[in-house]
Amino acid sequence: MPLTKPVKRKLAHTRVVTCHGHQREDGLWDIEGRIVDTKPYRFKNRDRGGWIEADEALHDMSIRLTINLDLEVQDVEAVIDASPYNYCQSVTTVAKNLVGLRIAPGWTDKSRKAMGSNRGCTHLTELLGPVATTAIQTIVSERMKRSEGKPQGNTTAFLNSCHSYAADSPVVELHWPEHYQPSNNS
Repeated sequence: MPLTKPVKRKLAHTRVVTCHGHQREDGLWDIEGRIVDTKPYRFKNRDRGGWIEADEALHDMSIRLTINLDLEVQDVEAVIDASPYNYCQSVTTVAKNLVGLRIAPGWTDKSRKAMGSNRGCTHLTELLGPVATTAIQTIVSERMKRSEGKPQGNTTAFLNSCHSYAADSPVVELHWPEHYQPSNNS
């Protein structure tokens, strides 16, 4: 079902986030994310020759995490193809601080610290959330295949993380009956 028809309005900003997960020949996985911000109007910008044109990327930034099956970061590459300031280009090497971290509970806090706050890039750091989700979605099928269809690792990691994974939901009752806890409101 689509959203309801909005009131009359004018587009002011577009952000597109794209993520892809790839299985490599060497047994590792590349998870790539890209963020592109555009405006539907032309505006002044000193570092980009005076102007950023309508629909020209204000931000165009990408990051690739190379991870193993345990979701541990083996390597990182970050690129800034477009930014409002030339100085932004100098922060991409900060992403290497992610090497050794594991995409697991606490990832958001650990990755933010690794990206260095005012020594890193807010946009690349924001991109790590959808990249982490993409990594999990990419690897889950391979992990299931290797464990003959049985869940591998901590199956309770997602318990109570959303409506469908609430301990009293029919989804948990069906897939993880040992963790199902009927609601007292029944």
